[in-house]
Amino acid sequence: MLNKKSVDDINVKGKKVLVRCDFNVPLKDGRITDENRLVAALPTIKKLIADGGKVILCSHLGKPKGEPKPELSLAPVAARLSELLGQDVKFAADPEVVGPNAKAAVEAMKDGEVVLLENTRYRAEETKNGEAFSKELASLCEVFVNDAFGTAHRAHCSNVGVTQYVDTAAVGYLMQKEIDFLGNAVNNPTRPFVAILGGAKVADKLNVIANLLEKCDTLIIGGGMAYTFLKAKGYEVGTSLVDDEKVGYCKEMMEKAEKLGKKLLLPVDTTVAAAFPSPIDAEIEVSVVAADAIPADKMGLDIGTKTAELYAEAVKSAKTVVWNGPMGVFENPILAKGTIAVAKSLAETDATTIIGGGDSAAAVNQLGFGDKMSHISTGGGASLEFLEGKDLPGVVAANDK
Repeated sequence: MLNKKSVDDINVKGKKVLVRCDFNVPLKDGRITDENRLVAALPTIKKLIADGGKVILCSHLGKPKGEPKPELSLAPVAARLSELLGQDVKFAADPEVVGPNAKAAVEAMKDGEVVLLENTRYRAEETKNGEAFSKELASLCEVFVNDAFGTAHRAHCSNVGVTQYVDTAAVGYLMQKEIDFLGNAVNNPTRPFVAILGGAKVADKLNVIANLLEKCDTLIIGGGMAYTFLKAKGYEVGTSLVDDEKVGYCKEMMEKAEKLGKKLLLPVDTTVAAAFPSPIDAEIEVSVVAADAIPADKMGLDIGTKTAELYAEAVKSAKTVVWNGPMGVFENPILAKGTIAVAKSLAETDATTIIGGGDSAAAVNQLGFGDKMSHISTGGGASLEFLEGKDLPGVVAANDK
């Protein structure tokens, strides 16, 4: 999965290239409110334009559930991309995606021109990887480039199905970066390798915990999932979030760490309150207690100060750090201290630091540490499955070098 043809390995001059991008951007009243994903796609698009390819872009947006929904049209994306690229991006407004507009626009293309297709999820077959739609997409191009890591863990027509009907399937720069950072971190890390897992539920990260425990030297647990581990140690956890069905699993993982000679770090103290903040950013009264002394009527909502120091210390000597999931309810300033402390320790280390998408990416960016990380993954679910050691269909489908 780590040795794929990239846009640097192919010749697209005079050829029609279909590029699967991730233009799943937030829209408000038809305006794009966060264009990070558009900006991230530019290097691959510009490279293909410069190489004289006829560049046909496609993406999904939201969940139209297989039918055209005007509010989920990619028309605003075409307009903004034209500005960002400094050249016209022709929008093919076909409800069936590959329709008369798309066919005519592609037919008329000159080298270096760009066309954007309509939302691929306007077609019900897209998410089912249906053969007919895959063939229609492939009929537009000679070369396929996948640059959408966010959907790489799903086998859809526009990222997997289409590859069966084209001669060449490569990955774009964004995909290549994800493969390089995430893939190498998990399969070939520079040691010591420290993995930090947070987030709410143990159930969401079962396979990630098991896989990383075998690969890393130190595994740090924070967030809501820490309380299930503390309960497995026999501690009172009050009204904290607990996955009761997973207490046995947490015991097994602690035993596994010991057997493998790995460090498994759990909170030594925790920030507690009477209840979960409502609204989430409401002022809230908190106190810090030892991890084995959580009052029965209190709820743990962040790691404590000593734990933050312990975790920061563990990061200092690392050469590779992978972080997935916040340390507490980071949306609340009072309960963001643990997440800030961990982000700060990553920002200050010389290690390769990799943030695994989703909430951790949001936390790091919101807290202003984004530019200090080696790599922030663009895919929540995809990066989790990568960390689990699973093969991602969207990556596997590209040609090997």
